[in-house]
Amino acid sequence: MPHPAVFLDRDGTLIEDRGHLRDPAEAVFYPDTVPALLALRPRFRLFIVTHQAGVGLGLITREEADRVNAHVADRLREAGAAIDAVYCCPHPRDAGCACVKPHPHFLRVAEREHDVDLGRSFTVGDHPHDVALAANAGATGVYVLTGHGTKHRAELPPGVPVVAGIGEAAAWILAASAAAPPGRPRFA
Repeated sequence: MPHPAVFLDRDGTLIEDRGHLRDPAEAVFYPDTVPALLALRPRFRLFIVTHQAGVGLGLITREEADRVNAHVADRLREAGAAIDAVYCCPHPRDAGCACVKPHPHFLRVAEREHDVDLGRSFTVGDHPHDVALAANAGATGVYVLTGHGTKHRAELPPGVPVVAGIGEAAAWILAASAAAPPGRPRFA
């Protein structure tokens, strides 16, 4: 039976948004990241979906982005909150690629490769693209006010769950998934 998943933005959601990170030492986790993912892990597969446009813009290399992504995933795994896969779009937003959010490319890959039920899955992020990503895949988006969240809040469509950060997002997801009848969508 397919598994529900949570697709997590990286910068501004799991770690502080400090621009185009070159060095894993620059990654600073929010204090509630590990507890939130530990709460989600028993019921959900966890994925990171990150847009690192700095690669395509020549501001960082793909290797630098991959090292930071690996560092984030390794620290979470060491804490018991293993990430099933990290998906990274390295293209500038205007490049027209199929993998940039809000295109559901990486969610469809996870659906195929990790037996994910997108209808029972969630995205969490600090940009309206993270919420649109969920809508485009038949999942539910949860918006966090960390990172760029407060800056873009007015751009959200009505009815989007808005929470302070990853800890509240995890609590909201657990409550919403517990309230949903099996096999039935939770929200329009």
